[in-house]
Amino acid sequence: MSKKITPAEQVERHGCPKCQAPAGSPCRTGAGKVAANYHTGRFALVPALRAELTVKTPADRSPGKQWSPGPSVPEVVEPTSGAAIRIGYARCSTVGQELQSQLDALGAAQCTRVFSEKISTRVKERPELDNALTLAREIKTAAPGQPVVLSVVEMKRLARNAAELMTLSAALQTDGIQLELLSGPLRGVYDPNGAGAIVFAVLAVAAEVEREGIREKTLEGLDAAARQGRHGGRPSVVDDDKLAVARARHAKGESVTAIAKALRISRATLYRHIAEST
Repeated sequence: MSKKITPAEQVERHGCPKCQAPAGSPCRTGAGKVAANYHTGRFALVPALRAELTVKTPADRSPGKQWSPGPSVPEVVEPTSGAAIRIGYARCSTVGQELQSQLDALGAAQCTRVFSEKISTRVKERPELDNALTLAREIKTAAPGQPVVLSVVEMKRLARNAAELMTLSAALQTDGIQLELLSGPLRGVYDPNGAGAIVFAVLAVAAEVEREGIREKTLEGLDAAARQGRHGGRPSVVDDDKLAVARARHAKGESVTAIAKALRISRATLYRHIAEST
């Protein structure tokens, strides 16, 4: 029968990031003596002990004893699960748009958890996206060998522009989280630590080019409409007939206040149209 590994021995599979005690050795105080309890930064590396406030030293090492290297504790390699854990994220810009089609696609992709929100593209803070990334990081930290994937239906659900996309790419790369696109020409799963990093860069450039293209086409359309005499916005309250009456009455010496009241328009509007017509 194999010997049961105690919590203290599990902790000693890791070096201490605070006192620099190597793997297989107890944490020590500043004076070099064995510490009564392990440092939080060390036993937090053991997923099963995350909720523990204190972890005692092994029985053969009493507090106050001078530090010396202990027996080595074999390092346990976390097994890599064959099936990736998918965290889904869905977003639409306005209340009028629907989320259900995205939710259906993420459900079909076997996402373990799906976060969704209706929020404007202009809003920088996206709470549910932050929650999805936080959960993905927690899973990855608890099981480093477990593939974790952030799944979205299309790239534009994640970022507003190239800068945001590159920031997200850097965060996913740091945390070892993959990205999955469920639709579009780049459909698939991409690892930002491998060849997928190139895809992230291409996506960022494409997003910026698309954004600039939309802006340019909008400006061209507005310019073409203006040349044809069509202007956006509300129709003017002063048509040609009203303007002709106003100019005639003004030429006879009638006050702008009286004319505006008679035509049921503001004095500022009347002043502006008279100035534009002269």
